[in-house]
Amino acid sequence: MSEARFRLGVDIGGTFTDATLVDESTGHLWNAKVSSTPGDPSQGFLTVTQHILDRAALAPGTLRYVVHATTVATNAIIEGRVAPTALITTEGFRDILEIARQIRPSLYDTQFEKPTPLVPRDRCFGVRERLDAAGAVVAPLDESAIPRIANVIQAAEIESVAVCFLHSYLNAQHEQRAGEILQAHAPDVAISLSSDVAPEIREYFRASTTVINAALRPIVSRYLEKIEARLRAQGIVSELLVMQSSGGLMTFADARSRPVFMVESGPAAGVITAAHLAKALGKRNVISFDMGGTTAKVGLVQDGAPRITKDYEVGSVAQPGSGGFRAGGYPIRTPVIDLVEIGAGGGSIAWVDPGGVLRVGPQSAGADPGPACYGKGGSEPTVTDANLVLGRLNPGHLLGGDLKLDGALAHAAIEERIAKPLGLDVVRAAHSIVEIANVAMINALRLVSVQRGHDPRDFALTAFGGAGPLHANRLAHEMNIPVTIIPTSPGTASALGLLVTDITYDYATTLIERVDRLEPGVVADVFADLRLQGTAALAAAGVAAVDMAYVQQVDLRYVGQSYELTLPYPHGETTGSDFSGLLQEFHDEHNRVYGHSVPGEPVETVNLRLTALGTIVKPPLLAKSGAARGLQEAQYGARPVYFGEADAFVDSPIYDRNLLTAGTEVPGPAIVEEYDSTTVIHPGYYAAVDQYGTLLLSKQPSHP
Repeated sequence: MSEARFRLGVDIGGTFTDATLVDESTGHLWNAKVSSTPGDPSQGFLTVTQHILDRAALAPGTLRYVVHATTVATNAIIEGRVAPTALITTEGFRDILEIARQIRPSLYDTQFEKPTPLVPRDRCFGVRERLDAAGAVVAPLDESAIPRIANVIQAAEIESVAVCFLHSYLNAQHEQRAGEILQAHAPDVAISLSSDVAPEIREYFRASTTVINAALRPIVSRYLEKIEARLRAQGIVSELLVMQSSGGLMTFADARSRPVFMVESGPAAGVITAAHLAKALGKRNVISFDMGGTTAKVGLVQDGAPRITKDYEVGSVAQPGSGGFRAGGYPIRTPVIDLVEIGAGGGSIAWVDPGGVLRVGPQSAGADPGPACYGKGGSEPTVTDANLVLGRLNPGHLLGGDLKLDGALAHAAIEERIAKPLGLDVVRAAHSIVEIANVAMINALRLVSVQRGHDPRDFALTAFGGAGPLHANRLAHEMNIPVTIIPTSPGTASALGLLVTDITYDYATTLIERVDRLEPGVVADVFADLRLQGTAALAAAGVAAVDMAYVQQVDLRYVGQSYELTLPYPHGETTGSDFSGLLQEFHDEHNRVYGHSVPGEPVETVNLRLTALGTIVKPPLLAKSGAARGLQEAQYGARPVYFGEADAFVDSPIYDRNLLTAGTEVPGPAIVEEYDSTTVIHPGYYAAVDQYGTLLLSKQPSHP
């Protein structure tokens, strides 16, 4: 097995670092999970890599791709650990970051304070130049100002610079020239041009995106360089790729120059996993539910594809979820999977606020010290501690017994911090912790379904992450979701998403024109130019021409609207008559999203978008082999488990998932345990095992 035919995916989370290894020729999978190392995330990366190679008995040289999902970019922004950054903009516009938007997340919250700009005002510089709204030069660039600014930047030890001139999305000439001069006078400074990062209309959003890119470049570059150096020292010489926020892959080199495209790298991997599993199981519409140790992430897959948005916020006070404009964080105008992320993971801390109300999260015990039951010195009660007290977790089973849980510590933490202050017994307090966490996750499920105009009863719920299967049955019941899908090895399933997606490059250009006045040839020329850029980028990444594909989209709005909807744009030779079908699609989508449409109103284009894909062969799901066994053979014990439906502990059989064969049906109440997760089946529900070993939870037995 010396040929390089194996792919490795590594997903670093706040509590655990997960890895999945796949044999491209057979589809066989290996999984591994270790505690994250917050002080040095690369250490956890190396540890899990070596662990999974040892488990598969493989040499490092057999790896063809190593794909990484990380939250290093998001964490840098949230924690304020970005690189010292400057902004160069058009004279008179240096306050663009300070002014931001004249809206508030909560209309009547008069105490709201906008997030502190990533670039302070004394590092924002105005340069004399001006383009008009058509991109024509009104005032030439004052080139003599750039060297003076470069001297100030170097004296202040600024590491990175963002350049964002007015209307540069139409004409990049001034930005490019400013970048050239700046690079000549400050060669060690990283430079980000808005015309390269986000060439779209709306000045503040473009500036914010470019500033975030600039502020992250030194941080992400050092992080990826460290990982690359350590992997090379370990003998791994494969292609190194990073998951983008949009669910596609990019090379380490591209990630160093455009880190803003990987801000939601980690959460995106989970939604890609859900889409892959849904396709294999013949389901077009699923809701992805990924609950790890620190957060829970929810996304929506419709017609086999994750929903993508271009409006997203990141930051310490950003509201959960994407889409829309909440003004609580820093906006980013790059493609990102439309998901909601909340602080409700297994390690989320339960606490009593000054008003005597029980709350859960968003603070997390993380990997160190972790929940109280880990026995690493943690004293705060968490969701994991509550599940242990309720009997839903086996104290000696997690990670195959490598992670021992101490029930006495969990009991003591909940009793001291929650039960006594609220006058509850420990079991009631533990159940309250779980139910409050469930309510937060139900709200997240509603945000990606009901709030987006979708009926959750038309979807299946795909649950994974180490804690996802513990809570999924309850969430599906509350949302009236008919089927819940629990994949094999759910605790490491997000890492699988890294191995079943494509290399992608996203491009956009602004073209504002009424559809009834649009010339098909003009649109074709724009897409042709974007395709040339995408082809060059894919070729540079080593993608063969036969593996290249392209997706065309257009942003449309009613004339006079502020924001737009994105729809597919037909390939090939487009004629004016094709626009009538496009308009009808727009009216239908507007009606679905907003509840109304106005077919008689004129519609205009705003942006044209193209995604260049370097397609990668997707490993198939393998049918579960082995002789058929009865349900009793898979059972290895029973224990009392508390269920709210019964308001009591119920003796529940415990099953080894590895011994459940296709066609087996598990009636609830029951617990199904495996290496990296535990599935809770509530009373009145059934779990059917399909040919891939997937658990399908529903109210009705498959064999009545």
